[in-house]
Amino acid sequence: MKKEIHPDYRPVVFVDALTGKKFLSASVAETSTTTEFEGQEYPAIRMEITSDSHPFYTGKQKFTQADGAVDKFNKKFANFGFKNND
Repeated sequence: MKKEIHPDYRPVVFVDALTGKKFLSASVAETSTTTEFEGQEYPAIRMEITSDSHPFYTGKQKFTQADGAVDKFNKKFANFGFKNND
């Protein structure tokens, strides 16, 4: 490895804004806030979305079905007199 080209990583606690869950990881991000994690004080970064609150990871993700959307639209608005200009 070349010397003096790699950033100085430090332990940082990421806090989920919705659930309050804390994750300890290494980061170079700057922050002025701190939090206690497992008996030690660490710099803290507040995150809007983490794996603790994201619908994909929590199993609450809703899938939308796009199949037949055009047909559904055409059926719904068929009686409004719109004409296709193809």
